[in-house]
Amino acid sequence: MDTKHLRWYNLVLISFTAVWSIGNVVNNYAQQGLPVVFSWLLVMLLYFVPYTMAVGQLGSTFKGEDGGISAWMRATATPWLAYLAAWIFWVINIPYIAQKPQTIMIALSWLFRGNGDFLFEISTTTISLLSLVIFLFFLWLSSKGVSTINIIGSLAGTSMFIMSILFIIITIAAPSLTGAPIETSGMTQLSTYIPTFDVGYFSTLSMMTFAVAGVENIAPYVKETKNSEREFPLAMTVMTGMVMISAVFGSIAMGILFDATNIPSDLMANGAYEAFKRLGAFYGVGNLFVILYAIANLLSQSAALVLTIDAPLKVLLANADRDFIPDRLAKKNKNGTLVNGYLMTGILVSLVTILPLLGIKNMNEIFNWLMNLNSILTPLPGLFVFLAYMLISKHPEKFHSDFKFIKNPNIAFSVGLWCFIFSAFAGVMGILPKINMQADPKAWFFQLALNIVTPLVLLGLGLILPAIAKRTNR
Repeated sequence: MDTKHLRWYNLVLISFTAVWSIGNVVNNYAQQGLPVVFSWLLVMLLYFVPYTMAVGQLGSTFKGEDGGISAWMRATATPWLAYLAAWIFWVINIPYIAQKPQTIMIALSWLFRGNGDFLFEISTTTISLLSLVIFLFFLWLSSKGVSTINIIGSLAGTSMFIMSILFIIITIAAPSLTGAPIETSGMTQLSTYIPTFDVGYFSTLSMMTFAVAGVENIAPYVKETKNSEREFPLAMTVMTGMVMISAVFGSIAMGILFDATNIPSDLMANGAYEAFKRLGAFYGVGNLFVILYAIANLLSQSAALVLTIDAPLKVLLANADRDFIPDRLAKKNKNGTLVNGYLMTGILVSLVTILPLLGIKNMNEIFNWLMNLNSILTPLPGLFVFLAYMLISKHPEKFHSDFKFIKNPNIAFSVGLWCFIFSAFAGVMGILPKINMQADPKAWFFQLALNIVTPLVLLGLGLILPAIAKRTNR
């Protein structure tokens, strides 16, 4: 029976919805303004293209595997690095999970109240407690193995894809069709799009690598693709082009709706909704666009929360190496739920949710801080992608692939090294807080401390577990 049923066009939609969303446009515009257009072109050509092609070659090389960075590191390096890759793949999701309840509350606020003020009308302590309640509910839901969540997630992903494309088309057309004003002046001048290459600019690059992170999750589809040698790289090329077009024209659309020289402080939290609200007013349909987007985003965020709680944990623990993972952590109940793994997830997410309350009193700053923390951590698995790519490029005689991104081993190794360095550099620069240091030095240094300590603690736990496993496993 032929199991290779996916064609390149199927893979384009799967990969695009897995990697991209309108939130990527909003978040990066919030940090850079219109110069983000120039940044997108640089990042896409110098980072995202080799990233996707490296994943394509790795997926083709190890198409007999289920895919993923842990399997690649086990095949190219050592079991220790394979475990470390699996740990990082899981632990980077902790801040991501911690922020999802806030995005769910924002979606509900826009859906039922027509604005996103709910999070800013009550105390940060109350919001954090509500976030914990929502998280614990979804933790319980995830433990039940709700199968319908996959269907919801697929529908939500498709609807978010449609809303992203709709946003670009109707925004760029709005000035001509409705007479809508262009909020940012000088959009026809090249100088408007050129960034200032200072420390502040380089500290925003992590948000861009965060936006395109996760391409490695597409690798398992290689073995399900017809003529994978030709169609998988074709799909990655088309998907890359779609992402580039969405990023560039989406950012231009943001410039039409929001003044790039006076960006609202809550743009990361409410920007997409506010954009659709303005578009609804331009086209005379009221809050229709807001309601549609809020429903799509609510479903998407809910599905993502359940899947993110469960799937990475299974990658880490389901086939745990007893040399590195304590047996008790991989314990399952009668329903097959990794109970102690869920407990560990619950404790860490609760800590990340409550910790900012010690020094960040503004809910908008907490939301933005969590977003930036995600931008520091989420690209880390990419380091293992590039390391694995360098290793297979160094030993082409050992690792055969139907598809090769770059045939010259030395050039291929150099490209992998460049991407590794760029990803690491962006992550390190992302540690710098995105708030005004002079306006509030105490808050700036508190966020800096959190940006250093939180990743070190989360990553450090992964170094402790093997020692516990050595002592407790029999």
